[in-house]
Amino acid sequence: MGIGLFLAAMDQTIVVAGTSYASIGSELEQLQRTTWIATAYMLTVTSFQPLYGKLCNIFGRKPVLLCAYGIFALGSLCCGLARTMDELIFSRALAGVGGGGMTTIVSIILSDIVPLRLRGKWQGYVNIIYTCGSISGAPIGGVVADSIGWRWAFLIQTLPCLGAMLVVAFYLDLPGAQDHSSFLSKIKRIDYLGSITLIASILSLLVAFDHGGNISWSDSVTLISIGTLFLSLSLFIIVENYLASEPIASMNIIFNKSFLGAYLSNFFGVSVMMTVFFYAPIYLQAVKQQSASMTSLWLVFTVLAGLSGSLGSGFIMQATGKFYAISVISYTMLIGGAACLLLSTGVFSHSAAGVAVGLTLVSLGNVGPFFNKGAGTTSTLIALVSNAGHENQAMATATSYLFRSLGSVLGVAFGNNIEQQVLRTTLRNLLDVENIDEIIRRSRESLSYINTLEPVLQEKVRNGYSVAVQAIMTVGYGINSVQKIIALRISFMDM
Repeated sequence: MGIGLFLAAMDQTIVVAGTSYASIGSELEQLQRTTWIATAYMLTVTSFQPLYGKLCNIFGRKPVLLCAYGIFALGSLCCGLARTMDELIFSRALAGVGGGGMTTIVSIILSDIVPLRLRGKWQGYVNIIYTCGSISGAPIGGVVADSIGWRWAFLIQTLPCLGAMLVVAFYLDLPGAQDHSSFLSKIKRIDYLGSITLIASILSLLVAFDHGGNISWSDSVTLISIGTLFLSLSLFIIVENYLASEPIASMNIIFNKSFLGAYLSNFFGVSVMMTVFFYAPIYLQAVKQQSASMTSLWLVFTVLAGLSGSLGSGFIMQATGKFYAISVISYTMLIGGAACLLLSTGVFSHSAAGVAVGLTLVSLGNVGPFFNKGAGTTSTLIALVSNAGHENQAMATATSYLFRSLGSVLGVAFGNNIEQQVLRTTLRNLLDVENIDEIIRRSRESLSYINTLEPVLQEKVRNGYSVAVQAIMTVGYGINSVQKIIALRISFMDM
């Protein structure tokens, strides 16, 4: 299962490398649409993750995992053979359907075969595999694109995925009674209307925030997406409460008091993580004038911190059987990290070392920059599995992944809105030149443009970025405080 997990993690970052984007866009003559290569994958991963919990209960863990492998392999193959940008985007979306299952189902299976007391430790091992895949994607994609061509960045994933499929098919032996009912009867149990309305709701939400944050909240696409969101979400609630005989996402699972505490902790924690890890490097480069390589070096410590937090909390839970205290301590570290970031980005001082310490505490307490889970995310997962029981743990685990994915998307979109609005307003107040609109536009588009300005203007623009990042960190600190309250009120019983 680790092979598939590595591939799913690597696939999320394999086209991040600038060389991959440039090569793909240039060959297909659609450079302006290359961001959809990553967006299409992210949209389907997020949309289909909650469905895998119910599918596992109907068809069994192993068959659904094998199906996810097959979809991912087919999607990767189609990506490598794509002739147009539309074909490539569709293929990436198809790969995302499989990739979402390859991560979610592994977590579900681990909860089946690993005793609860050892679950945290094994989650730490899984996080190491996932992190290695995430950090490998971008350099592998760049090297492959520069040497044998970008298509092989996708094609090379096909054979390992098929290999993982064969290993799982022959060697994964899961406990429990087998359901010998006919395939047709299982097909009839699927909540099709609920699945469609759920996917439509998630897609509408993601498109609305993505388009609103990057284009405009008054744009027609954004408004249509928001309208579709309310319509599809209303239909989903009606279907799940009154029409579906076997709901794909029962309201009892989503709004259960114990489960909801874990879901919200994951949602807010990941949203803050995405915000600070996206904009802290911008602060280091725009305000502190750090190089991109030096900024990346700071992030190495955060990756190690996240893995240490996950493994450390797992061993502690194995030894003590306690996870409530670990959750509270973890989210206290998260607040400390957010406070350090806020103070180090201009409120108290301008310190690159302070920013690095803040990012490290955030990773240790919650989630790292490549989704490597820290102590808090691991402990809340164990608490969720403990309270869900075997009957509900598949759907509860899948729902937790949905909240994490939503948090990552909304965190970046929300942070982008704050940064752009504050930056525009601050620069307009600081600058007193004739071509102010041109300077504001180009300063927002490229950090390298700042270096071409006169020294006095450079300082004012960098101050504008400092104020914008401070605003983001202030909001992040507030969200962390809310999350700490949620963590304190989680009604979890220790093992």
